[in-house]
Amino acid sequence: MGLIFREKEIAPCTVRVSHCFDELSAHVKFDNGAVVHPGDTVLVQGPEIMAPYGEVVEERRTAIITRASRLEQLWTRATGDFEFMELCEFSFSEEVMS
Repeated sequence: MGLIFREKEIAPCTVRVSHCFDELSAHVKFDNGAVVHPGDTVLVQGPEIMAPYGEVVEERRTAIITRASRLEQLWTRATGDFEFMELCEFSFSEEVMS
């Protein structure tokens, strides 16, 4: 892995999409044991997977993992906590919005 260059890796994967009353989720499991690190991006190949309401759909696909450069990994680790805290800036209120 280079300091400023990205590398690509192709990995077989299983995509599981759930569209049920108690769960709405999508998960990708790499069948070859690949691990995604901070700053990496994943692009799953193929058409969009739509699960009808009340069902869970699993499909085997191929994913392209673009590995972050060392510089991007360091930046992601250094700034990741700040970006997470932005997501946590919320509040709940009992007032009804009109």
